Amino acid sequence: MITAGRWARAGAVAVFAFAFADLGLAQQSAVQRGNAKFQHSCAPCHGAGVGDDGHAMLPGTDALRIKYKGAVPAVPALLEERTDLTAPVLKVFVRNGSFSMPPFRPTELTDAEIADIAAYIADKVKRAPPAPKAKQ
Repeated sequence: MITAGRWARAGAVAVFAFAFADLGLAQQSAVQRGNAKFQHSCAPCHGAGVGDDGHAMLPGTDALRIKYKGAVPAVPALLEERTDLTAPVLKVFVRNGSFSMPPFRPTELTDAEIADIAAYIADKVKRAPPAPKAKQ
């Protein structure tokens, strides 16, 4: 015979099992969530490809190309190629804006979404093939 106490223990075990499963899923999907949010919120200005206005790059990517032209060491204009964009660094730019980039309020991009975008960028850079070495 199953008592109320056993049902309660079984229910508690099930709740903990689902909680830990959700935690693992959340950690594993930060990159996927970041990719989706990047494509929605960042890529329209900072993605790869040509602009709707006929320019060779999208406006945010082109602005960063101009800003970092001649930087030593070289800084990629494309956000998805950057190795220095941790969540705290992204948060500064997202919350404060920069040049023509407007600031984004926490209701537009949450801190968790910024962290997910940083996870996506870090993962994309990590998975990218090594850059060809310059000829000497």
